[in-house]
Amino acid sequence: MKVGFIGIGAMGEPMALNMARAGISLVVWNRTAGKTDALVAAGARAVEKAEHVFEATQIVVLMLATEEAIDSVLQRGTPEFATLVRGRTIVQMGTVSPEYSRLLEQDIDAVQGRYVEAPVSGSKKPAEDGLLIAMLAGAPEAVETIQPLLEPVCRQWFDCGSVPNALLMKFSVNLFLITMVTGLVEAFHFAERHALNLEKFAAILDAGPMASGVSRMKLSKLVSKDFALQAGITDVLKNNQLIAEAARKSQLASPLLDACHALYGETQALGLGYSDMVAVLRAIEARTDTPG
Repeated sequence: MKVGFIGIGAMGEPMALNMARAGISLVVWNRTAGKTDALVAAGARAVEKAEHVFEATQIVVLMLATEEAIDSVLQRGTPEFATLVRGRTIVQMGTVSPEYSRLLEQDIDAVQGRYVEAPVSGSKKPAEDGLLIAMLAGAPEAVETIQPLLEPVCRQWFDCGSVPNALLMKFSVNLFLITMVTGLVEAFHFAERHALNLEKFAAILDAGPMASGVSRMKLSKLVSKDFALQAGITDVLKNNQLIAEAARKSQLASPLLDACHALYGETQALGLGYSDMVAVLRAIEARTDTPG
């Protein structure tokens, strides 16, 4: 079975590489052609246009950053949309609004295509290691069809029922992740400004019940002031905004999320959008160092 993969970015590239290395026959396209070189070396076939991916495959994975990019690749709103999608399974793995995903499913169903919502939990390193967690939603037969594709990419996956429940589940998980990491960064800032031994602070946290893979990874980056991207500030801010909008539409309070939203916005304004999320430390430091 040939599989299409569109969107070779920070997450898409390692995901597609793991698929190719596992022997899945991939046809790939990216707006920036050079991004596909590593995939071609791993056995994938790169094509010149996005529509060529659809012509060559029955399952197309989309790992695109925005709703506008998805609509553009699918040529949604044009007669070509039906030609591209009919008879194919579209696997949408990016993070979008639940409302957008629900309407996209309706449009794909209307032209006799199949849609699977498949966002993932995890950042660049788990993507490279094939240890992402996938949340799936869609028609049961479509969800079952794509599960073999996830084996090289994900440590585990969960069927969340109907669209948009996979995205809402990811939002719930990411709300915890964002507030947890921000709390860790604030605790680090507190310890640092009190001139404590930061290696000992990290060791104590690592020895206690709050320790996790995330805390270990992020603490190491904080101690070494390593802000190289794993989960970028811009992406975290986008996720935060989507979760906040979903909360408002359901009339839910989200006080911790709202505080984080302000901090990540301040971090981006400092020019750190492409730094790892632990760079939120700089926004916390700026608040400390600003009188009043």
